[in-house]
Amino acid sequence: MFWRLLLTITIFCGLNLSAQEENHGLVKWLTFKEAQEVLKKQQKPLLIDIYTDWCGWCKHMVKTTYSDPNIAGYINAYFYPVQFNAETHDTIEYNGEKYVNRSKEKKSPHDLAIKFLGQSLSYPSTIFVANNFQFNLLSQGFLETKKIEPLLVFTVENAFKTASFDDFNKNFEHTFNDTNFVKKQPKTYTFKEALELQKKHPKKILVDIYTDFCNTCRVMNATTFTDTALVSYLNKKYYLVKFNAQQEKDEIEFKGVKYANNDVGGFPFHALSLELTRKNFVIPSMVILDEKLEILDVVSFYQTPEWTNKIAHYFGSDDYKKMKWDEFLKKPNPTSSK
Repeated sequence: MFWRLLLTITIFCGLNLSAQEENHGLVKWLTFKEAQEVLKKQQKPLLIDIYTDWCGWCKHMVKTTYSDPNIAGYINAYFYPVQFNAETHDTIEYNGEKYVNRSKEKKSPHDLAIKFLGQSLSYPSTIFVANNFQFNLLSQGFLETKKIEPLLVFTVENAFKTASFDDFNKNFEHTFNDTNFVKKQPKTYTFKEALELQKKHPKKILVDIYTDFCNTCRVMNATTFTDTALVSYLNKKYYLVKFNAQQEKDEIEFKGVKYANNDVGGFPFHALSLELTRKNFVIPSMVILDEKLEILDVVSFYQTPEWTNKIAHYFGSDDYKKMKWDEFLKKPNPTSSK
């Protein structure tokens, strides 16, 4: 199901993946110079494949993982991919610094390879670089398709801003591969239903804003919003609204203003999602509304079950009225508040 979605994106982007080259697979590799030039015009993460000419697993990864049409299509669409021979003798400029190979021996490591890998010169190695070179994630060894999938999504959808890769990968596995884990389904409402209930029985509202094409949204819906501890608390303290910003078609009146999904101003999502995220639309986003429908906070990007549970308790217990978030986190057991 996951790669069926990515295949749709690949076709939509009009990528030509028909001509496979033995040394490159289906990925449209760039040089460091080319990647950094286009990066100045449009921000995308870098995917750096570090290999050597004698590395058999490097060649196998090109023939398998990088020759998979869905993997290659996703990389071509959302990354600037660079193939880097760790033993080249070329001078390479990377992020404003120049690097060389100080040895004349054939199998000597390039200074840039040493920068990336340190003393662990293992091949193949893959580095994911984002956030204007501020985020670097290193994965060493052969990556089959199922192993590279979460790394790609973690980088492209900015999950690194809010979670460790280990935490994200665990929940990614639960979502797409190992679905036999303990979970509980929450009570959910449409936005209109929550507004009506609010009139008779005021509670806070937590709006989960997502889209069908967002993979981190799917991970949150499958794991975060089915976490047993979190669900029990949400059912007690909140009306949980599942809001598909792409598919929601109803006109919704919120605080005296009507919002619709009519592509006004070129915004291809429901206008209420833009209003709720304070004109900073990011998916996924959680929006917390108080009993008077005032926006208390907008929490963007992927959130783990544990972190979401803390957020829910901070607002659900009204601790936000008494202390700052950092103070709340220092409590012995912040998720024990009623």
